[in-house]
Amino acid sequence: MAIDITKMRNIGISAHIDSGKTTLTERILFYCEKIHAIHEVRGKDGVGATMDSMELERERGITITSASTNVTWNDHPINIIDTPGHVDFTIEVERSLRVLDGAVLVLCAVGGVQSQSITVDRQLNRYSVPFLAFINKADRTGASPLKVREQLREKLGHNAVMVQLPIGLEDEFKGIVDLITMKAIYFDGDNGEQIRNEEIPAGMVADAEKYREELIDAVSMFSDELAEAFFAGEVTEDQIHDAVRTGVLKREFTPVFVGSAYKNKGVQTLLEAVIRYLPAPPEVTNTALDLDKEETPVELSADNDAKTVALAFKLEDTNYGQLTYIRIYQGTVRKGGELFNTRSKKRFKVGRLIRMHSNHMEDIAEASAGDIVALFGIDCASGDTFVHPDLNYSMTSMYVPNPVISLAINPKDKSSSDNMGKALNRFSKEDPTFRTHVDPESQETIIQGMGELHLDVYVERMRREYNAEVETGMPQVAYRETITSRGDFNYIHKKQTGGSGQFGRVAGYIEPFGDGDYEFADEIRGGVIPKDYIPSVDKGFRLAMQKGPTIGFPIIGVRAVINDGSTHPVDSSDMAFQAAAIGAFREAYRKSKPRILEPIMKVVVEGPTEFQGSAFASINQRRGIILSSNEDGISSVIEAEVPLSEMFGYATVLRSLTQGKAEFSMEFLKYGRVPQSIAEDLQTKYLDERKARASRA
Repeated sequence: MAIDITKMRNIGISAHIDSGKTTLTERILFYCEKIHAIHEVRGKDGVGATMDSMELERERGITITSASTNVTWNDHPINIIDTPGHVDFTIEVERSLRVLDGAVLVLCAVGGVQSQSITVDRQLNRYSVPFLAFINKADRTGASPLKVREQLREKLGHNAVMVQLPIGLEDEFKGIVDLITMKAIYFDGDNGEQIRNEEIPAGMVADAEKYREELIDAVSMFSDELAEAFFAGEVTEDQIHDAVRTGVLKREFTPVFVGSAYKNKGVQTLLEAVIRYLPAPPEVTNTALDLDKEETPVELSADNDAKTVALAFKLEDTNYGQLTYIRIYQGTVRKGGELFNTRSKKRFKVGRLIRMHSNHMEDIAEASAGDIVALFGIDCASGDTFVHPDLNYSMTSMYVPNPVISLAINPKDKSSSDNMGKALNRFSKEDPTFRTHVDPESQETIIQGMGELHLDVYVERMRREYNAEVETGMPQVAYRETITSRGDFNYIHKKQTGGSGQFGRVAGYIEPFGDGDYEFADEIRGGVIPKDYIPSVDKGFRLAMQKGPTIGFPIIGVRAVINDGSTHPVDSSDMAFQAAAIGAFREAYRKSKPRILEPIMKVVVEGPTEFQGSAFASINQRRGIILSSNEDGISSVIEAEVPLSEMFGYATVLRSLTQGKAEFSMEFLKYGRVPQSIAEDLQTKYLDERKARASRA
């Protein structure tokens, strides 16, 4: 069945943890008749929410992986991706927003704009995704949608304006006032499926008129027709809708909707807004790079008859093989058709073509431009571009943050060792922020990720999905080394062992390089080092920076400059200059006052005001710097910078300090200098480990 692409919507549901994203998606599925019964995230019936299909998600009551589904609302097909809120799984939000055309930013009516809301907003900006704001949980004690609207303006800098007002709040929350139609909307029936339009309650008419005028004033910036009609006093609903849509698509206006997904209020009106204001695939500009023309940008057209271009944005391993989620930007993908992977340079035939509904699959014969579907049995990596065999285009990939924490894992027996290897291969292929390697000195397997919860979930998945029993060591912080002053070098690498020898001389200096990781500058004059050898010098410096001599961690923040050198007519080679650069770097590094850096995390603690003092003390004990604290008489929010090394086990400590009533989130902020006493301890430990390994060898 052909789909009208102008009616299609691709949206993501994104928010801070515990704002009600998955609950909202569950209601959307129910009202679109995709499911016939509503289940809760922490369901007493033991079923759990539809989109949390993984057993671990249902146990913990959190979303771990983004889940895709498709629904139809009023003859409009909508592809929806429900994303995690926890910062440890931020790559799932990143990969989803990369391929979506619009989003719904869900905010808690009590918590408002929280730390992960700010992260999601940054991701929406990175991919220029238009979005609507939905203030959820208007039924909770302490709910204040207007305060959240102000936070959208102050903290995120959005032109946020109410399009709806709540009728009552907390346990008095009954429905909403639509400021465009100027009607009160109530949601009756067991599951809020019966919508009733009434006159606005008398006590709210003045407020409704005030906020409607504010709305029209804000959106008239996007429509001259509306501005003229406003002055003439002849504003129509369609004029307001058109102006709101223009502002949303330009990303210069944020309409704010209100409701309670849990109480089944406000979801259908939000769906109407998704259809009305968010873009269809043809209204979004997407570009690919033409690899045959020096990566010249090419604008793609959401046309079914054009040559196919699709992006693989997510991989999953299933009992039937690898499942590859793709977004089709141009053309049509057909079962049995041929596609070309521009990274691996391999052609492949489309075997099974699947439309996903959480973990349920529906076989389809073809999928058109703008659609989000999945392929079975394709060998590829996340971020690969699939095109028509006549094209050689590549889509730009998503932003992938670097891991900040690592953990040593050891299998308990031989079968666990084999299974662990399979699990690690799969996880690192699926999740670009999960990385693994074998430490060359200790021969231990090291896994790296975005936080304790991130690694904890993967270790648990190894046990459950692969029957791999593993023991874990202490979490290891991803320290870095850097330099604080200039260090000169003039190094000769000379080796003669019969036959052709090795010779290379490099001279120059290294100096601190601000916030950057590394920069190489070639200031050679007169060809004293031939141009052919310069890349080898650069490579040598990069190799030397992979493992610093102070505590064995990578070196960052270095600018390396070469300005002199010499060669031998016979013995000079790429290898000789690479070795010379490594020796030169080590020589200069000792002179440049090296320092140890540690990851500093942005930590946000939220909980009842009565425990604020305990939370302050717990942060101070962890070498934390408190940046701000806000309280509204009921709850407090503390923002702080705390070294990652001090945050292990903090969840347990905070629970015991606050009777389990407070929660915290953290994300990587920057690298900061380690205090001298701790730096000395790290150096001593590193030297002791090296001696121990040497004695065993």
